[in-house]
Amino acid sequence: MVRARILAIACGYEDADDLDALRVDPAFKLACRRLPDTDANLCSQPTLLRLENAPSLKDAIGLTWALVDQWMASYEREPAPLILDIDDTCDVVHGHQQLSLFNAHYDERCFLPIHVYDTERSRPVAVVLRPGKTPSGVEVRSSAPARAPYPPTLDQDAHHLPGRRPLCPARGDGMVRGQPHRLRLRAARFEAAVEENRRGGGCGAHRATLCRTSPWSRERRAVARIEATPLGLDTRFVVTNVEYGAAEWVYSAFYCAHGQAENLIKLHKTQLASDRTSCRSEMANQVRLALHTAA
Repeated sequence: MVRARILAIACGYEDADDLDALRVDPAFKLACRRLPDTDANLCSQPTLLRLENAPSLKDAIGLTWALVDQWMASYEREPAPLILDIDDTCDVVHGHQQLSLFNAHYDERCFLPIHVYDTERSRPVAVVLRPGKTPSGVEVRSSAPARAPYPPTLDQDAHHLPGRRPLCPARGDGMVRGQPHRLRLRAARFEAAVEENRRGGGCGAHRATLCRTSPWSRERRAVARIEATPLGLDTRFVVTNVEYGAAEWVYSAFYCAHGQAENLIKLHKTQLASDRTSCRSEMANQVRLALHTAA
């Protein structure tokens, strides 16, 4: 039943009621390891819905970890570096399902599931259903990075704050995080230099410095990407505990790769219709996300 559901999603039949016709299709039966003529037909839509609503919390977690284990098994040896991109996305609900909340930023009742991707291979690692409110970072700390056998570097936005302590201090996990403009005062003298350089025919710059910013209790490395144009200054900030690499590399080759994760999330939602989380139960919707990720 799981194989039939996953293959149907991968073929573009994301609705469970498509199985009412596919269950007798000879090629589809063969793909699900049943003989086209002599073996019994595949499951129907009501059976699949009962399957999606049957798992407990332990089952849903186990299904998610199975995807993480499959991703880890794809590496024959420790990758260098291992970069995980973490982001959430708006999943508009179709009613008053469990965990659905009104989000003022998106002006919708929605979920905000967290997606974790290995962007080096463009592969999904985990998808975790969560309420439609700003992530606190607890979900990030308890998701795929904690299970990875190799210390990963996490590429994430500023609102994914991992509590008040590092993710896995004993393992030395790295992090690169986009930071809001609370660092602008520290970059003021750099911005003035870049603006003066532009007037002389120069271009933008990348600067690195040490700073202490909430919620970190000790100094972190901060990178400011400053561009000066006739329209004014454009400054972006990144905070990281990665101590190697020039400032330009940390921002351009490291943090800007975060955009690829957003493309993968878009594919996850548009080509696999993973926003069909219309079940009433939060467990059933988490199972659906896992099935779409497996597809």
